[in-house]
Parts: sequence; structure tokens; C-alpha cells
Amino acid sequence: MDPSNGMVIHTEGLSKSFGQVHALRSLSLRVPQHSIFGFLGPNGAGKTTTMKLLLGLMRPTGGGGTVFGQDIVRNSVAIRSRIGYLPQQPRFADEMSARETLRLAAGFFFRGPRPQIEERVGEVLDLVGLRDKADRPVSGFSGGERQRLGLALAQVNYPDLLILDEPAAALDPIGRHDVLEVMERLRKHTTIVFSTHLLDDVQQVSDTVAILNHGELLAQGPIEELLAGGDGPVYALSLRGDARSALARVRALPWVSHIREVEHNGHVAWEVGVTDDQAAESQLLREVLADETVAVTGFGRKRFELEEIFMSIVEGGKDGR
Repeated sequence: MDPSNGMVIHTEGLSKSFGQVHALRSLSLRVPQHSIFGFLGPNGAGKTTTMKLLLGLMRPTGGGGTVFGQDIVRNSVAIRSRIGYLPQQPRFADEMSARETLRLAAGFFFRGPRPQIEERVGEVLDLVGLRDKADRPVSGFSGGERQRLGLALAQVNYPDLLILDEPAAALDPIGRHDVLEVMERLRKHTTIVFSTHLLDDVQQVSDTVAILNHGELLAQGPIEELLAGGDGPVYALSLRGDARSALARVRALPWVSHIREVEHNGHVAWEVGVTDDQAAESQLLREVLADETVAVTGFGRKRFELEEIFMSIVEGGKDGR
């Protein structure tokens, strides 16, 4: 962790060009310790380029950054000794078992007695749920099992940071569920940065999100803030009855910024944007119920889906930083 700012990863103006192609433009990134940081963007957004820069596998053409407070160019070897990395398509020696694969990898990091290495191999097999298949050849593993073995390999050296490139993108729903579950279990041991274009994966496990498109950072922050909506709080109401006078009264409130109204089969739905969350929480429902011709069948703060936020930011060009 960088002692100066409390962040595991901190970049400023990080850029990478390949000739005239700008793969990454002035990326300023903050990754808190023990977070699951979802790096979200369409294919070709610059996610893998960023990961390779952080790992010291590429040199930036502009800007810079630190991991654990160490410079990503000058100290890349020291940084990599504390990182576990899972590429998008991990490769294994298929004739070896999961236990043999992990034992071989652990041998690069540990020089202690053989029982200690075996103990660590057993720990990571348990962590990813492969203990019962530990001695089977990897050739017989499903896609999800291979990804879990990749997570075990990335975790075998007790890393302080895990970098995972599209860890569940090529898996079926069961395999994706298994991998995301393992990531949740790993949270208490390490900080996790993972790239994906799958919105559901980010919404399920991430607590911090960055959205990247065409090499540019469009938004970053806690996922709850993004899901609350970028234009201020919005309250959703479901109504029955004649709501015209209530609508006029609510529109006149000084802290109401806009109202979106939809009618369907005698029911009315409102989405009320507000500038004062406290006032809305204490007064909005009362203002509507003051009209005896209206029945309120649903009321609450609207929680956006990540897809709505993502499309709004990427297509609308909003800057949510």
C-alpha cells in the first residue's frame, strides 16, 4: 500500500501509444486496499493494456504510477513479487494434476521444507474448491475448474494484489458463479483488480468500479455511488387514481428537479429527481398522500442497474469522476 495516499494502486496521467494508436490516455486511477475493483469496459477499451503497464510488462509513453508505493517502471520486479496474475486464457500442462501444477508453482516461491509447500498447496486447493479433484489430470477439467485452478496459481504466493484479466468471460453461468464466489472468498486475503465487459459480474462482487472506453477513464468510484445515479437522487413512486393535482403540487416543490411520468392500465409511475435527499425522504410521500384521490402502492429511492449507468456514461459521454 502507498503510505502517502492509502491506495494499493495510484496512477497519474498514465498513457500508452502504439505509433499513432492511443491505447490508453492519461489514466488517473485509485485502488483502495482490500477492495474488489472492477475495471469495466467494452473489448478494446484499454483494460488489458492498463494491467500490463501495472505489471511492468509494458513501459508507458506518458505519465506514471505506483503499486504498493513503488514506481511501476523502476521497481517492476519488486512489485511483481507481491502480485498474483491470471491472464484471460491461462495455459496448463494438461497431463499434470492440479496438485502437481500448484506444487511446481509453489516451488518458485518457497524454499522451506516439503511439508510446508504441501500445506500451502492444500490451502489454495481448499480456497478455490478443488480439493476433491486435486489429483485428476487438468485435461479433464471444465472451463470453470480451469479458471479456479488459475486463481489458485495466482494466489499460491500469498500476493498482496491479484490482477485478473476477464476471469469469467468465457464461462457458462455455473462456471461464472463459481469463479465469482472464489473471488468473494479471496477478498479478506488480498486486494483484487479484475477487468471485464460483463456488467453483472461487476455488480455482483465489486465495491469499487472504473469505466474505461477508447482508452479513456470515464468514471470511477464506489459502486453504490454509481448505482445511485449520476444526476442526483431519484425516487420511484407507483400511484393509483387521479394524480394530476398531486403532480402539479410535487413539481412546484423547490427541491424537485424533474419528474418522469408513465401511465399503464390505470396505474401511474413517477421517477422524481431531487436536489435535496433529506427533504425528499421526509416530505415527498407526505406531499403525495395529501391528495385523497391518490393511493400510493410503491415508494422508495430508485436504484439504477449498472447497465443503465454504463450506457449513459459510455454513449452520453458523461464524466462521472
